[in-house]
Amino acid sequence: MTGKEDIALIALLEFLDAVEAGVSAAKQRIKEAKLPNWDPDNIKWEDAEGSSGQYQRSEDFNNPEFKTMLKDLQAHNGKLTRNGYFYWIFKNGSTVGRKKRS
Repeated sequence: MTGKEDIALIALLEFLDAVEAGVSAAKQRIKEAKLPNWDPDNIKWEDAEGSSGQYQRSEDFNNPEFKTMLKDLQAHNGKLTRNGYFYWIFKNGSTVGRKKRS
C-alpha cells in the first residue's frame, strides 16, 4: 500500500468508528424514550362519513386514554399513523378522527 492508501484507509476506519458510535447512541436514546401509551380500543369511536369516505371519530374527552392520545397527536402536529390507522385532530381541537390505512 502507498502512503495515500494508508491515509485513506485510516480515515475510512475513523469515519466508520464515528458512525458506529452515533448509531449506538441513537439506539440508546430510542430505548430510553417513553412513548405515550394509549389504547384506541379503550376509546369510544363513532362511525362517520366525510368527503373522503368512511372514518371513525371520537370526542371521548373524559377518558384518560383519549386525553393521552390527544396529547400524542398534538406532539405530532395533529396527525400520526399507528397500528394501521391514520389519526388526526379536527379544527375544533377536541375531536379526533381515524381511518384505516389501505
